[in-house]
Amino acid sequence: MAYQRLTIVIRPWLATGARLVLAVVFALAGWAKVSDLAGSGRAVNAYQLMPFGVARVIGAALPFVELALAVLLLVGLATRLAAGFAAGLLTVFLVGISSVWARGLSIDCGCFGGGGQLAAGAHPNYFWDLVRDLALLALAVFLFLTPRTPVSVDNYVLGTTADEGAA
Repeated sequence: MAYQRLTIVIRPWLATGARLVLAVVFALAGWAKVSDLAGSGRAVNAYQLMPFGVARVIGAALPFVELALAVLLLVGLATRLAAGFAAGLLTVFLVGISSVWARGLSIDCGCFGGGGQLAAGAHPNYFWDLVRDLALLALAVFLFLTPRTPVSVDNYVLGTTADEGAA
């Protein structure tokens, strides 16, 4: 009984931490790419999963999507939707990095700016990119399952507290 009550009290604060970590990561990723949209397009194209024109459009849009997602997560607005979208985006990133690794391509993922083909002899470490994205995916799924967090706009919009939403 005490454990259950403790979980009800702690879970929303853990979800708040997850929300803020995801917000910071998406803000850093988007901000790093927004000043070089052409470079972001080249980074997406380096994955060799789509035609160059499509990769350019996705690369140019991605930083703005990441920044918008960061804002929603930071303020806690439409948290479940933002967490679901973050989980979907992270799944796409995981599939892309896994695909590149499986095909033996040597690229910088471009996750935080830059990206593209690596210099001859350079060896990427896709393992840590995958570990990072899996950890972020776990946070996004946790937040999707626990979207009601303290200090969020959702609480004001919906007129309840995180404790009431968890009950």
